[in-house]
Amino acid sequence: MVKKVHGLWFIVCGFIFLLVTNCYAQPISSTELINNAKLYDGKIVAYAGEAIGDIMARGDFAWVNLNDGQNAIGIWMSKALAANINYTGSYKSKGDLVEIVGVFNRACPQHGGDLDIHAQGLRKISPGRQVTEKLNVSKRNFTLVLLVILCLVLILRQLKNP
Repeated sequence: MVKKVHGLWFIVCGFIFLLVTNCYAQPISSTELINNAKLYDGKIVAYAGEAIGDIMARGDFAWVNLNDGQNAIGIWMSKALAANINYTGSYKSKGDLVEIVGVFNRACPQHGGDLDIHAQGLRKISPGRQVTEKLNVSKRNFTLVLLVILCLVLILRQLKNP
């Protein structure tokens, strides 16, 4: 009787462990997806990258582009998932680094034959941030010196040819 209770206890603990822990697959690169699109077509994949550009809302869904440093892939997701993205990459900001899990389509019939991923889940790997650009003083000074030289050349040219 005690052995049965211990065995049942281990099974219950195993199920609880599986439910509580988050299991994520190793993200696949965009190059691998593009080069082997037939192999991954219709399969569930994990893909990670920086959210770039705008989040484009379409009804209850949204398009988000994720760039893994090699290529960008369009991700179709619910607005609820897209709401987890606070920053998208642009000149003024570094986008959130996220991992999505979803169905890869090499020629999505719903979206005009485009290559995309229909996200089923999203996990933020690291948050984005605002980027402040600092003025390079030495470049500014060099530009001013060149401008003064150009003005002097134009003045001397005008004086030479009356």
